[in-house]
Amino acid sequence: MKQAAATKAMDSPRKSCTNFFLLLSTNLLTFFLSTTFYSSSCFYNPITAAATAAADITTPPTNSTPPSHDVSETTLEPSDLPPEYVAFTSGQLLPLGFNANFDSDTIYPPAGEACTLFPDELRRFMSYKVNGSCPDDERLAQKLLLKGCEPLPRRRCRPAAPPKYVEPYPIPTSFWTTPSDNSVVWTAYTCKNYDCLVNRKYREKGFSDCKDCFDLQRIEKKRWAASKGGGIDFGIDEVLATKKPGTIRIGLDIGGGVATFAVRMMARNITIVTTSMNLNGPFNNFIAARGVVPLYISISQRLPFFDNTLDIVHSMHVLSNWIPTTLLHFMMFDIYRVLRPGGLFWLDHFFCLTVQMEEVYQPLIESIGFKKVKWVVGRKLDRGPERGEMYLSALLEKPLNNSW
Repeated sequence: MKQAAATKAMDSPRKSCTNFFLLLSTNLLTFFLSTTFYSSSCFYNPITAAATAAADITTPPTNSTPPSHDVSETTLEPSDLPPEYVAFTSGQLLPLGFNANFDSDTIYPPAGEACTLFPDELRRFMSYKVNGSCPDDERLAQKLLLKGCEPLPRRRCRPAAPPKYVEPYPIPTSFWTTPSDNSVVWTAYTCKNYDCLVNRKYREKGFSDCKDCFDLQRIEKKRWAASKGGGIDFGIDEVLATKKPGTIRIGLDIGGGVATFAVRMMARNITIVTTSMNLNGPFNNFIAARGVVPLYISISQRLPFFDNTLDIVHSMHVLSNWIPTTLLHFMMFDIYRVLRPGGLFWLDHFFCLTVQMEEVYQPLIESIGFKKVKWVVGRKLDRGPERGEMYLSALLEKPLNNSW
């Protein structure tokens, strides 16, 4: 997730900016998922991972508080579910009868299994006038999604749109130009215009996800523009040079913030889809206004791409030690699945403790089956060397030959 891609500091030329981002990202993601990296075992064995999955998910960490929200012990009975939820999820007979592609005469639209674990939120989300206007409930929808109600059930209503919508700037002007305030419905956010978002780092105290990434003329202007002399900051051209020219064409950025990675790749004729959440800011609107494609999914969802299709998958900071180990293992295998043979996985600034890297994360990553093209570790010293904090930046290649 950016999400949301936030940056932490590091002992490098981008030290202060990167530190700030990663600290913010870790705090926010921990808040949303009500966990910390201690919710997984400090030791990882890929053979026993499946057997410990339930413990990872259901056992609260011993040194942190349990989730604050109330979760029903069982799912709701059909009679207790919102009528629109039942109407959407119930089996629907195919008008032409049995279909060989479905191997059935009935289709069941999908909704996240966890939706019914949160009956109050689900009832509010699915209560609306059919064929009318949707409630102004973006926060509620995202809250459900982050809790695991993913995919959200479809609704038969029209979402609010800006009353005086302004069309986006043309490409390439849109790449580095702040869009009009009238391209966004602002009710879900603390800021009510882009000037507030661009300058909140300087005007506001407290926490905000990716606090200065809407400012396209400062830190965003420098991201991935060039390598930093063999350190953990890889440049895009440095990465692309590891493959034959023109063979990296399409890909995915997981938790890509405001999609600067996708914009830089688009300038090189490479199409990147960016996943991002709207964590107190219109990240998806902003991405679309820049002229690249946003994908509104959390890190928990199976990637909506077919096997062996993408040339590159990138993620900066989102994949780090705040994710429960078993979930991270599933996620990395999903990345492996969607990459084509010879495709690249750019794991950018993975954050953890040194002891965790040795005992948990290096064995986990190596168990996936990638070939190491680049593997660079760096100490994170801004909060003191005694903390044993570190980053890993790695460029991993899916083997060309079958992996089974």
